[in-house]
Amino acid sequence: MPFPFSARGAHQSVDLMRARCGFNFVNCRRNAELLSQGYEPPKAIRTGTSIVGIICQDGVILGADTRATEGPIVSDKNCSKIHHLQDHIYCCGAGTAADTEMMTLVTSSELDLHQLNTGRQVPVVCASMLLRRTLFRYQGHIGAALVMGGVDSTGPQIYCIYPCGSNDKIPYAAMGSGTLAAMSVLEHGWHPRLDQEQGKQLVREAISAGVFNDLGSGSNIDLCVITRKGATYLRTDTIASEKGERFGKYGIKPNSTLVTSISVLSLQVTDERVYAVDDQQPGPSGVQPDASQAPEELDAAAQTKTP
Repeated sequence: MPFPFSARGAHQSVDLMRARCGFNFVNCRRNAELLSQGYEPPKAIRTGTSIVGIICQDGVILGADTRATEGPIVSDKNCSKIHHLQDHIYCCGAGTAADTEMMTLVTSSELDLHQLNTGRQVPVVCASMLLRRTLFRYQGHIGAALVMGGVDSTGPQIYCIYPCGSNDKIPYAAMGSGTLAAMSVLEHGWHPRLDQEQGKQLVREAISAGVFNDLGSGSNIDLCVITRKGATYLRTDTIASEKGERFGKYGIKPNSTLVTSISVLSLQVTDERVYAVDDQQPGPSGVQPDASQAPEELDAAAQTKTP
């Protein structure tokens, strides 16, 4: 039986713990009330990217395109979407560029502190756990879809991390708006006995499929090969969509129009009509006088209509 002076404090601590634990649905009720008043929720914006990661015999290969878009506008043709977490861990980001950049920067700093505290190489699963916890804490409001790959003491690993905080550990992964085209190439060509060169070629084909079948993906292809010896970041490994060459020469001077051709057409006159326009002013009654009438008749008509 608790002492009298400690019973009230014990109940208060229990109430505080009940108030702190669990989820808070205050914002859900607020959003439901705003919807009932006629406010429209913000619409999701479609972002364009094609990112791929596979496991091969020698390690892990990551690939991404380099096009950054703002709706229908291409804002950057050579954007880097493969981010450094550790020397043996890299991450491809799809979604909002600022979210993916800051997520990888913050996680990289936390992994550096983890390595300094433990004095050993950071496992790949530790980086996956840090990313998942941060994304789940914000309940999907951080627009970062990640394909993370690395090689540690347990071997090569690929993690597919979603903005809501869930993840998949699979031998090959693709995310972004070009996922369907890239995944079809991966499912057709991947097998566990791929060597490094075959894996790089498969990643190129997968990213190229996303580039040519998705308007949000384009420009160049970046690759990152991670093995037990280290990582090699191949910036602009392949140019997927080259700019067309203009064959015509257009030397048009300013404030002028180029005449490319002149043609003269012969017209045949089939009918001709001439209309005469009379310059007489309207009479006092507002009626245009007829030229065929005599002046006496016009004066008589004006007198009869005058009040």
